[in-house]
Amino acid sequence: MNILIDLGWFFKQRKKQYIIGIVTLIFVALLQVLPPKIIGYIVDDVTSGSLTSEQLTKWLVILAVSGVLMYIFRNIWRVMIYGSSIVLARTIRKQLYDHFLKMSPAFYQKRRVGDLMAHATNDVSAVQQTAGMGVLTLFDSLSTGGFVILTMALTISWKLTLIALIPIPLMIVMTRFYGKLLRKHFRTAQEAFSSMNDKTQESISGVKVIKTFGQQEEDIKDFQQLSEEVVEKNMRVARVDALFDPTIGGIFAVSTILSFIFGTRFILAGEMTIGDMVAFSTFLGLLTWPMLAFGFLFNIVERGNASYTRIRNLLSVDPEVQDVEEAIDERPKGELKVDIDSFTFPDDSKPALQDIHFSLKQGETLGIVGKTGSGKTAILKLLLREFDDYSGLITFGGHSIQHYRQQRLRESIGYVPQDHFLFSTTLAENIAFANPTVQMEEIRLAARLAHIDEDIQEFSEGYKTIVGERGVSLSGGQKQRISIARALLMKPELLILDDSLSAVDAKTEEAILRSLKETRHGETTIITSHRLSAIQHAHNIIVMEQGRIVESGTHTELMALDGAYKEMYDLQQLEASVEQGGEA
Repeated sequence: MNILIDLGWFFKQRKKQYIIGIVTLIFVALLQVLPPKIIGYIVDDVTSGSLTSEQLTKWLVILAVSGVLMYIFRNIWRVMIYGSSIVLARTIRKQLYDHFLKMSPAFYQKRRVGDLMAHATNDVSAVQQTAGMGVLTLFDSLSTGGFVILTMALTISWKLTLIALIPIPLMIVMTRFYGKLLRKHFRTAQEAFSSMNDKTQESISGVKVIKTFGQQEEDIKDFQQLSEEVVEKNMRVARVDALFDPTIGGIFAVSTILSFIFGTRFILAGEMTIGDMVAFSTFLGLLTWPMLAFGFLFNIVERGNASYTRIRNLLSVDPEVQDVEEAIDERPKGELKVDIDSFTFPDDSKPALQDIHFSLKQGETLGIVGKTGSGKTAILKLLLREFDDYSGLITFGGHSIQHYRQQRLRESIGYVPQDHFLFSTTLAENIAFANPTVQMEEIRLAARLAHIDEDIQEFSEGYKTIVGERGVSLSGGQKQRISIARALLMKPELLILDDSLSAVDAKTEEAILRSLKETRHGETTIITSHRLSAIQHAHNIIVMEQGRIVESGTHTELMALDGAYKEMYDLQQLEASVEQGGEA
């Protein structure tokens, strides 16, 4: 029952609804003891020949009124208790969603998307069941069972009632044992479902790659294997679950047999009437639900306990990047200075960056070049505060970026990543993602600056065209330019293009860079690229190798050094010449 204590914070919030629901539930339990007692009276009157039509009408009216009242009360408790459980599911899902948005990249590197989705679906549903059906079965079994037992003991025979309850302790012991087994198996079943969920998400997202490499059969086999594991582990849950009803039914059968054996003796001894025995038998029938509900309660509670433990473990993970106390609540602007002595990604032993020192005045452009894995993107991740655990200092506008509120820092940075993510909505809404209320003219202006407006106009629905998930219906170059337009619409103090022009042709690249130069007066830009044509115009260029700056300067200065930069430049010029049909 620990989960009911753990959910105390929610029960306090919905105290009024739960009190109303439980009170009406108790009224239903009270009303349920009337029909068996009335049936007993009628049987005794029939046996003695004293039953009149007036008496029968009176009893029938009482039964009808009690039936109507039970109908009304049952409707009320369903709305109050089940309705509250739905609110709980919504609350926990929001907590999880808010938590996911606060987490840094390291959190997602350690966890699979499918597992996080399983927490927000299956686990939340199990907890919802506890706050709904679990609360119902707890109070319904206690109130119904309590009133029925009291009525049997006080109005019929306390001796026969005690005899009928002899097997109950055995039922409690057995259901507790089953509950422990159920919790253990249900946790492993949920983990197996998470793995299958992750595989499904991964396969659907990578379906093009799977088909291209002809791996459909292998992928199906992998999925079938995971699916069989889910079935196997859920069958273990089902086998334990299946023990509850037969055990409780068997114990109830023993109670019934004891009741009839000793009840018959009490009738023959004159301690009970036949009507009392009929009423007692009917009361025993009413005890069937509380007994079954007791086992059902253990089932629900243990499932909810396992799921809520998984959810709490997830929510207990603190974000690695957090705002400091009294963080600066304004967008940074001004000079950017980077002094990083050393930075290592979590779980890596080798530093990703060492001795990175440069400054960028407001309005200047910085180019960063280097081979894949040289540390270009790592610098950008630190600027975006995706990681804070590094040796050194990064200042923006004279203050450490760690002293700004994360929201304000990121509002001032327009970031276009290498992996362009577009949502399954219209092109206009994708561009206006950071500012959904912006006017259509501004959306089109940003699209023109990114040189994607003409492409959009050629679509049948124009800016209302729905793109597929992750922009699946668009080319790589179109996705890049839409991402650039989205960043430009923010009017950022610092625009970061992380190899974001790799999928466009040289002519379009030149046009986009010219637009940025003409429109972003007094605003800072950082461009990382493998193509040197994208950064030749920069005020400063740094060349990265193995996490270090090996050269820095303007294009002219770096060419004069006759080093790594010039080697890259000459090689790219040779490639361009060959592509155009020239000779080396």
